[in-house]
Amino acid sequence: MRIYIVIPAHNEANFIGETLESLVNQTKLPEKIVVVDDNSSDDTFSVAQAFAKNYGFIQVVQNHSEAEHAPGSKVINAFYKGYYELDDQFDVICKFDADLIFPNNYLETIARHFQSDPKIGMAGGFCSIQKGTHWQTENLTGKDHIRGALKAYRKHCFIQIGELKPAMGWDTADELLARYHDWKVVTDERLLVKHLRPTGMSYFEHSGYRQGEAFYRLRYGFSLTLIASAKLAAMKMNPFAFLHYVGGYLRAAKKKRPFLVSAEEGRFIRKLRWANIRKKLF
Repeated sequence: MRIYIVIPAHNEANFIGETLESLVNQTKLPEKIVVVDDNSSDDTFSVAQAFAKNYGFIQVVQNHSEAEHAPGSKVINAFYKGYYELDDQFDVICKFDADLIFPNNYLETIARHFQSDPKIGMAGGFCSIQKGTHWQTENLTGKDHIRGALKAYRKHCFIQIGELKPAMGWDTADELLARYHDWKVVTDERLLVKHLRPTGMSYFEHSGYRQGEAFYRLRYGFSLTLIASAKLAAMKMNPFAFLHYVGGYLRAAKKKRPFLVSAEEGRFIRKLRWANIRKKLF
């Protein structure tokens, strides 16, 4: 099973060396890794390039994007900069972040999941964060969700769901669309990946509004948005986040922001979400 990896990296000089070190020491090596230096102002390029000189399956490309941080769109645009450097001879395509340390059996285990069932379209482990001397699961999402930091797609699933959405919420849209097309999404709690720069170390109001906009663009509807906003705000332990999420939804509705999914896909998403809520309640 041929695995290709794309790693978007913006100002990750302090971490990307450890990420690449963990990938070149896998029990199953990837066929190709493309690191995309996304307009970094630090030594990200030189650190990655040093690995490329020593490992023939690593390539580094530069992406001259806008310096402004745009949640979702920036990282996906950088991902595709790297993706289009690749051929189509892969079985699995991965989008990994540049601040992770993977256990050395990560890719071998992911490959084994895909080989075990042809209907598995996406697979992944979980991010963990350091608490004192221990590493524990980063509790920001449900156990059935693969974080955007460590996505792995079967080739045919990746093609069928269409291009990843260049917007906040892309890492939820991809899984919902995979399930819409009858693919399975598998998570493995044994695969704990060390997250060197944990998500949510800081919270910005504009990110909250972007998240609320994502709920609208995924066609959640207002009732589901209220529930999702409350859950996410509780996970972040930030009550103000709830107001920002709902405010972002209402702003997007007022502006009639374009949807990320079709009306039919939206009906499926709402049905799936409500079914999951009823399952957890009863």
